[in-house]
Amino acid sequence: MPIAHSNAEATWSGDLTGGSGSVRPGSGAFHDLPISWSRRTQRAQGGTSPEELIASAHAACFSMAFSNELAKLGHPPERVDVAASVAFETGRADGAAITAVDLVARARVPGIAAAAFDAAAEAARSGCPVSKALTGVEIRLQASLENG
Repeated sequence: MPIAHSNAEATWSGDLTGGSGSVRPGSGAFHDLPISWSRRTQRAQGGTSPEELIASAHAACFSMAFSNELAKLGHPPERVDVAASVAFETGRADGAAITAVDLVARARVPGIAAAAFDAAAEAARSGCPVSKALTGVEIRLQASLENG
């Protein structure tokens, strides 16, 4: 089976709390994004954080997986919107950690029953490759069917 590799590079200068750096994808889809500890822990303006990048990846992956699950049921969605929030906790005895991901999905799926919609959402939550990569992290899902 083919294996697709995605690449990124990061540079960091200085210590953890006072230093700074940047991250850039191998694809060139975006230019260097600044990263810093304050962006991670205090949501300071400018730049991004590893958790924001994980949230972006999870939202994208889940939207694709959910669309696929719905289509397999014979109900391809007109639209799927997903927001992801990644919880990053510091001050833990075992060190800083990503502790949870909240996914909020809204979808327009003509003709689907609520039970089938919910089953597809759960299958996508557990089957999405990013969800699988985050084994050990609680992934909570709220999915809403918007057909009206």
